[in-house]
Amino acid sequence: MSKQETITVIKKKLEQKEFSNKWLEQLKTDERKGVQKLLKQYNQKQEKALQLHEQFIHMTKIETELYETGIDLIAGVDEVGRGPLAGPVVAAAVILPKDFYLPGLNDSKQLTIEQRDHFYETIYKQAMAIGIGQADAKEIDYYNIYQSSKLAMKRAVDSLKQQPNYLLVDAMKIDSLLIEQQSIVKGDAKSISIAAASVIAKVTRDRLMAEIGEVYPMYQFERNVGYGTKAHLNALRKHGPTPYHRRSFQPVRQYT
Repeated sequence: MSKQETITVIKKKLEQKEFSNKWLEQLKTDERKGVQKLLKQYNQKQEKALQLHEQFIHMTKIETELYETGIDLIAGVDEVGRGPLAGPVVAAAVILPKDFYLPGLNDSKQLTIEQRDHFYETIYKQAMAIGIGQADAKEIDYYNIYQSSKLAMKRAVDSLKQQPNYLLVDAMKIDSLLIEQQSIVKGDAKSISIAAASVIAKVTRDRLMAEIGEVYPMYQFERNVGYGTKAHLNALRKHGPTPYHRRSFQPVRQYT
């Protein structure tokens, strides 16, 4: 059986999962090192897939419990961009369908750029509704970053084409909204809806900062997304702040 098959054929079968359990069991007796290496890789992938599945199920627990009470339109809400010296704070509100399944989706900070971009496209294709909200540098300077984050979140919820009947919000409460809501600390790692909002907000803001970086290339916003890297601080010292800089933040304040 497997001893008559080439390693290339075995590899293709494992990748495409075109085999029976009996074939897989017989493969374990194949003494070729290349075959055993393929089998080990396959088992590792299966174990990783199971871990991601279990993680996903765990992250849907809050939503599942709400669905069971009759709540059917849940919006996850999250924001990104509190810490940078430049650029807006960006929030996203996302309503996912009940049958949404995307193993590996997690807090955007835990994902690679490639994973975020992939999940971003998938969420946009499958979500029932997505809303984006921003508060720019001037508003951040006027209101402070905490209140501006709430403002961006409210704008994200208000921009949804479908009105949610429940909100899951990462680590804060949006007082200006009358919708029933739950604040969840580290919610982007506990709720799949908040994790989806985290990815949408992060990718949206990163792309926006890249666009701003084309206008102000000396600040390297496409790399640092507004955070105070050495190159950013050197450019700030040399050229002064742009209209996108938060002038109430140090060290921007000393150059205004």
